[in-house]
Amino acid sequence: MEFINLTRHVEIGANSYAIKTAGKCILLDSGMHPTATGVEAQPNFDALSGQRVDMALLSHAHQDHVGSLPVFSRLMPEASVFMTAGTSSIAEVMLHNSVNVMLRQREDVGVEGYPLFTHRGVDLCAKQWRICPVNQPVSLDGERMSRNAANKDEPCFEFYDAGHILGSTGILLRSENKTLFYTGDVNYEDQTLLRGAVFPEESPDVLLMETTRGDAPLPEGFSRAAEEKRFGEAIREALNSNGYLLIPVFALGKTQEVLTMLWKFRKEGLLPPLPIYIGGLSSKITGIYDDFRNNTHRNHTGLRLFEELSPYVLAGPEAQNHTLRKDAIYLLSSGMMTEKTLSNVFARRVISDPESSIFLVGYSDPHSPAGKVRAAKPGENVLLDSKLPPVPLRCRLETFQFSAHASRESLIPQAIRLRPKKILLVHGDTGAVEWTRSTLKTALPETEVIIPEPGRWITL
Repeated sequence: MEFINLTRHVEIGANSYAIKTAGKCILLDSGMHPTATGVEAQPNFDALSGQRVDMALLSHAHQDHVGSLPVFSRLMPEASVFMTAGTSSIAEVMLHNSVNVMLRQREDVGVEGYPLFTHRGVDLCAKQWRICPVNQPVSLDGERMSRNAANKDEPCFEFYDAGHILGSTGILLRSENKTLFYTGDVNYEDQTLLRGAVFPEESPDVLLMETTRGDAPLPEGFSRAAEEKRFGEAIREALNSNGYLLIPVFALGKTQEVLTMLWKFRKEGLLPPLPIYIGGLSSKITGIYDDFRNNTHRNHTGLRLFEELSPYVLAGPEAQNHTLRKDAIYLLSSGMMTEKTLSNVFARRVISDPESSIFLVGYSDPHSPAGKVRAAKPGENVLLDSKLPPVPLRCRLETFQFSAHASRESLIPQAIRLRPKKILLVHGDTGAVEWTRSTLKTALPETEVIIPEPGRWITL
C-alpha cells in the first residue's frame, strides 16, 4: 500500500491524497485552495502523471475538498467518484458557484486561465458520481458488498458519519489484509444542528488524520452550551445598541448552524422574531439541509430552517443597493470576508461605526480580510479590499468558537484509543501539524507518526 499527499504545501489547502493498493489507485478528495488562484489553487495532479486513477472517494463537499473535482474528472474520465447523497447535492451547487466566482475573478483581477472548468464541465463531471450511503461496504470494483464479505478482508471501502457538515464522512479502506482510516474533516462532539461523528471502533493499521485545530487549545472551562448562550446575549446587546450587526459565515455548514441557534434563541425567548438576511449561495445550501431534515444524523429532526425563520435572500443588484436595517441580523458569506463577497462589502459599511458590531464565528485564514479584522486593535486601519483604502476598526468586534472541526482535546484521545501502527497528519497549518505530531509521539511511542511530504510517494 502506497500513499501520496497531493497538497502543494503542509497546510489547509487543496486537500487531496492518493493510495495505490490491490492493483488500484484511489483518490481521496479533490479540493481547491481557498485563497490561491490558478494552477496553484489545485492539488498537484502532476504527481499522478502516467498513473491511472480507478476511483475517487469524497469525504464531503467543502471547496477545499471538492473544488477541483471537475479538473480531476477531465484528467481521469474513466474514474467513478463515490460520495454520499448529501455530498452530491451540495457539491453540485458548490461547483457551479465556483465557476461563477472564477468568471468574476477573471473579470475583476484578470486571473489568467480562468475558469479552470465550466458549467458544462461540472455537468459532465457529475455523470461520473455514484451515491453511496454510510455504513455500506463497497468493493474496489464499485459493487456493494454484504457485511460478511467485507469482514473477510476482501478489498473494499466504507463511509462513516463524520459529524462535520451534511453528508460528511470518514472513510475506511480495507485492502491487502490491512486497514486505513481517513477521518476527513471530523467533529466528535454535537454541534447545534448536526450530531457528532460515529466512527468505527476497530483500530486501523494506518490513521490519516486531520489536524486543523492542533495549535488552538480550548479555553479553560469551555462548553458549547455556554458559548451559545454568550452568543445569544451578545446578539441581543448588539441589536439594542442602535447599530448594525454583521455575522460573516461560510455558506455551507456555518450558515445552517447559526440559523439553528437563532431558531433556538427565539424558542427560548432570548431573541424576538426579527429579520435575518442571508446570501444566495447560503439560501441554496440551506434548502438542501431542509430537504435532508428527516434522514440526517442530526438534532432537531424535521426542522425546516426556511419555514421557521423565513430569512430574506440578498442577491444581485438588490444586495449591492440594500439599505441596512438596525433591527436585523446580516448572516452573510463568505466566512473569511473574501474580497467582493457580501460579508466583505457589508463590513466596509459597518466596521467604522462604534454602534455597530461584527461577530466572527468560524475559522479565518490569518491573511484573509476576516483574519486581518480578527488581529486588528481598536482604531487600527484594516485592508478589506486590495483596490480600496483601508478602514479603521471602530465597531464592536467579538469572536466565538463554533468550529465544525474536532478540537485537539478530542482528536488526541481518539488517536490514543485507536493506537494505530502509523498515523499520517494532514489538513493543518505547520504549527497545528507539529503540535499534534509532538503530542502523539509522546503519547504513543510505539506508533510511527508521519507528516507526509507533499508530492512524494511513501510505502505504508
